[in-house]
Amino acid sequence: MTTSAIPVIAIDGPTASGKGTVAHKVADRLGFHYLDSGALYRLTALSALRRGADLADEHALAKLAEHLPVQFAGAEILLAHENVSHAIRAEEVGNLASKIAALPAVRQALFALQLSFRKAPGLVADGRDMGTVIFPHAKLKVFLTASTEARAQRRYKQLIEKGISANMEDLLSDLQARDDRDTHRAIAPLVPAAGAHILDTSHMTADQAIEEVLAWYALTK
Repeated sequence: MTTSAIPVIAIDGPTASGKGTVAHKVADRLGFHYLDSGALYRLTALSALRRGADLADEHALAKLAEHLPVQFAGAEILLAHENVSHAIRAEEVGNLASKIAALPAVRQALFALQLSFRKAPGLVADGRDMGTVIFPHAKLKVFLTASTEARAQRRYKQLIEKGISANMEDLLSDLQARDDRDTHRAIAPLVPAAGAHILDTSHMTADQAIEEVLAWYALTK
């Protein structure tokens, strides 16, 4: 099977919309590979913070991104064989990731890495520009969203369950700031891809969203 023939399901959406959970479960159900593209930016941010990198040096950040020793092992995200699944979810890391994702050099550095995840029998990729930039010819494109309030509540629950203190007002403010950065950045802004199915999960369970995406994919065959 040629690379271009390998099916891709692209799932884009804002922070805390649930796209990661949905994409991961859809990949499991189909036996496909999974790409959490947002994790790549979070990994770059984590690496920059750990190394004390100059956060204003776009070239240095791009170099970090270009040589990320990343591996997705089931639900675990490994950086140089260290499980950093929880570390990259810290708010400090997420906020920096949103900022560096607007840097053209960083986005270019991660472009080829993201394409390399397209392997048989298929790929489910989630992020903010999977259907618009990275996989514009994906077999199925989904734009998964939810209200800011619903996303803040989900994020709050996730953090509390992990034993991380959280403040709802701060989470709402952070989400609004990230949404503004993501939708107004000059490079690959967060918008639904042409032909994408819009899925508002504000009042849906994760299982309902997963079934909807699987049903849409079944119609592409």
